[in-house]
Amino acid sequence: MNKGDLINRIAENASLTKVQATEALNCVLNCVEESLKDGDKVSIVGFGTFTCTPRAARTGRNPQTGAAIQIPAKNVVKFKPGKELMQSVN
Repeated sequence: MNKGDLINRIAENASLTKVQATEALNCVLNCVEESLKDGDKVSIVGFGTFTCTPRAARTGRNPQTGAAIQIPAKNVVKFKPGKELMQSVN
């Protein structure tokens, strides 16, 4: 499923137009993104929790040449599925 498919499902299930469903989905995604940027975690009961954790800079290797390269530090988004989501897919 891609974003377009999800928008279609939201529109059908919530009796919304595709434009309204697109706005609703974009609003939710933007809120999650902003919260993660601010260092907060986002917990959706029954679905899961999004967190942002820092990853330290490290030295890696170029697989073609074997030369050492410096990989910069960055923030990584992690998702831990909730109990209900895990039970529904198993």
